[in-house]
Amino acid sequence: MAAPKSHPPARRWVLLCFLLGTLWESRAAQIRYSMPEETEKGYIVGNISKDLGLRLRELAEHRVRIVSRGKTQLFALDPRGGSLVTAGRVNREELCAQSAPCVISFKVLVEDRVQLYGIDVEVTDINDNAPKFQAETLEVKINEIAAPGTHYPLPEASDLDVGANSLQGYQLSPSHHFSLDVQTGDAGTLNPELVLERALDREREAAHHLVLTAFDGGDPRRSSTVRIRVTVMDTNDNAPVFAQPVYRVKVPENVLPGSRLLTVKATDPDEGINGKVTYKFWKINEKQSPLFQLDENTGEMLIAKSLDYEECTFYEIEIQAEDGGGSKGRTKVLISVEDINDNQPEVTITSLFSPVREDAPLETVIVLFNAHDRDSGENGQIVCSIQEHLPFKLENSGDDYYRLLTAQILDREKVSQYNITVTAADRGSPPLSTETHITVQVADINDNPPAFSSASYSVYLPENNPRGTSIFSVMAHDPDEEENARVFYSLTEDTIQGAPLSSYVSINSDTGVLYALRSFDYELFRDLQVQITARDSGSPQLSNNVSLSLFVLDQNDNAPEILYPALPTDGSTGVELAPRSAEPGYLVTKVVAVDRDSGQNAWLSYRLLKASEPGLFAVGVHTGEVRTARALQDRDALKQSLVVAVQDHGQPPLSATVTLTVAVADNIPDILADLSSPEVPADPDASGLTFYLVVAVAVVSCVFLAFVIALLALRLRRWHMAHLLPPSDSTLPNLPASHFVGLNGVRAFLRTYSHEVSLTADSRKSHLIFPQPNYADTLISQDSCGKSEPLCVSDESKIPIEDTPLVPVSSILL
Repeated sequence: MAAPKSHPPARRWVLLCFLLGTLWESRAAQIRYSMPEETEKGYIVGNISKDLGLRLRELAEHRVRIVSRGKTQLFALDPRGGSLVTAGRVNREELCAQSAPCVISFKVLVEDRVQLYGIDVEVTDINDNAPKFQAETLEVKINEIAAPGTHYPLPEASDLDVGANSLQGYQLSPSHHFSLDVQTGDAGTLNPELVLERALDREREAAHHLVLTAFDGGDPRRSSTVRIRVTVMDTNDNAPVFAQPVYRVKVPENVLPGSRLLTVKATDPDEGINGKVTYKFWKINEKQSPLFQLDENTGEMLIAKSLDYEECTFYEIEIQAEDGGGSKGRTKVLISVEDINDNQPEVTITSLFSPVREDAPLETVIVLFNAHDRDSGENGQIVCSIQEHLPFKLENSGDDYYRLLTAQILDREKVSQYNITVTAADRGSPPLSTETHITVQVADINDNPPAFSSASYSVYLPENNPRGTSIFSVMAHDPDEEENARVFYSLTEDTIQGAPLSSYVSINSDTGVLYALRSFDYELFRDLQVQITARDSGSPQLSNNVSLSLFVLDQNDNAPEILYPALPTDGSTGVELAPRSAEPGYLVTKVVAVDRDSGQNAWLSYRLLKASEPGLFAVGVHTGEVRTARALQDRDALKQSLVVAVQDHGQPPLSATVTLTVAVADNIPDILADLSSPEVPADPDASGLTFYLVVAVAVVSCVFLAFVIALLALRLRRWHMAHLLPPSDSTLPNLPASHFVGLNGVRAFLRTYSHEVSLTADSRKSHLIFPQPNYADTLISQDSCGKSEPLCVSDESKIPIEDTPLVPVSSILL
């Protein structure tokens, strides 16, 4: 087991405080373990949780995992035991060949800390391979005149194990003519040689059979053998000699199979069969043998298969030349493979933190990846880059690891997804590159309040609407998503005319549709100001307000109302006086009407609907003035009945009618004489009683006339100070009913209304005097009354209308 090289406590606390890239260690801590090869799957290599300083539950919480560039994952993490275990069988010879020690390096990533720990696992060798010869049999030719002590090289055995488990020596079977001598080479290799101990005699013994055994030092010890047949040859004076003891050659790794590598040449001065040289590989391992071919006659060496610099950079091969007499010579061929830029960079995504919140601080780690190139030198040097104009940057954190960090504050409403292309290019010639596409999603936060399409709204609603009518629909848009974009609507609490706003209108909280909860009357209620609030469902909630002005539109739902003449309270028909001497155009009376509607619905027009004497009277279309159309004649009846209609201009138009009774006479006695009943008997004292009655009425009329003149003077003074007419209320004033003399009750008329009539001796004409009401909604204005029409009198007094009733005044010629 190996102990981790932990950081000082202060530094580890700094790393915990500055998570996700605020402080990055360019060199990760190293933890070292040791294990034997050929273990079963699940073999416990070490307690990784203890060495990382993490409890078992924290392995999952901190998302601890292994990061390796290899294609085969050799190790795994056991979350239950917190151990590093083998993921399969580990063969040291496949991983490291003859290299010792055999160390496997990888990284352990604590993902939420964005911290890498280097792990080194040394795989120790076990004696699982026996020494092995290339062939099971070997033939050695020795000339019978060879002198004792001559050495003959024997083939070497190879052992894939290392250390004590590797090849330790050779042993030769007992023989009277031969012995074994083992030489140690420069690299520590053991080279067996056959030593001739006694002179040979081909005629006595033409062949000798030996067994060479190679053994290692493992426990238990392993060995292998090769059978050697020594053939005794006739005399051969010279052995083949190579032109060079060592051949050196460099070859690029992309050389095509079948290409000539080099040609070795050995010469033998003997003649005949003893001078004919053949070539063969003498020392070459199993992995090298398929890569090269050797022509046994010419010594030409060819490339049989493609070379790969990343698998092996150097080859050492021995070639033997043998003549026909059995003499041998050897040389070495040293082959150096030159790297070319034939491998593209490889990019491995180690960690991807997506989605990332749009309010993530600057230099937040988004992606951790590894860039590696199997080439060497400049061909293996990598430069990584991303597209321009992205809110990210790349940072090299050492050991071929890169971090993708935020360089700007993100805004999901502008860009919700980034497609990042990481380009890894080497420095070879020509350079090779690899593109890796990374998709980063931006997570939404509630940073946008709902927004209305307009700063304010104006809505028009006809009056007399049904309850529950849909008035308007508001819509607020929230550029956030999901719950952050879900909008609810509400009305701001307010009071309208003493009643809560919620009793007038309501709003659907989901759809934003505004409803009327009551029927609106334009004459009572003309506009309404509403404040609408749109609130999203985020946390914290964001809201926005908008004002809505509701205007009630007038409908023609009010018929004209006639103010003058008003119906008498005693059930009699009102009487207007017109002297027989009246000229055409004489103002008899004026019909005054108002309409509580507005605009065109309140425009009034007057017309004479019916008359007992057609053509005698005319009515002003816009003023309502009743005037004589021609001069009165004696044949005209004393009592004239007129029906005047008042109509507005609404759709459909509404109207009202009034019946006027006009008495044609020059004075009141004439009226009384004409209207008196013929059934009443003549009374000699009646004339005297009538005289005193007339005098009394005249006196009362004079007093009342003085009071009216004083009152008019007071009001004129107030009007002069005000300079303008005050607007009328939207509601109709409570006007008193007018009182007139009834045709069927002249005496009651004189007794009841004597205080309203004044008779003067100078009066030759009768006048009707009444106040002109102030109506803002009628077409009749003060301008329509001329100076020649004493009936038009402005009333601007603050005194209620009840104090100034309409009074008919008659002047009777005595």
